[in-house]
Amino acid sequence: MSKKLTILIDDAGYAGLHRVVGRGGIGKFVEDPARRHVVQKDLSVQYREAAMDAARECEARVWTKGLAGDVDETTWILIA
Repeated sequence: MSKKLTILIDDAGYAGLHRVVGRGGIGKFVEDPARRHVVQKDLSVQYREAAMDAARECEARVWTKGLAGDVDETTWILIA
């Protein structure tokens, strides 16, 4: 399903869109780059894909183990 959206742009931008993209393609031209910033994929799929990357997972384990070594247990303060 599609929804109609009204946006305001200056005259030069409007003329440029018509010149470069054409009247019938402006919506698609604007939607395609904006979509990746506003439509979120299923996080469980993204986590599964990341877990399948063995080199990345190995690097992450090394990095997190290094962080654990940086903590000095005497500096922990319990706040209840």
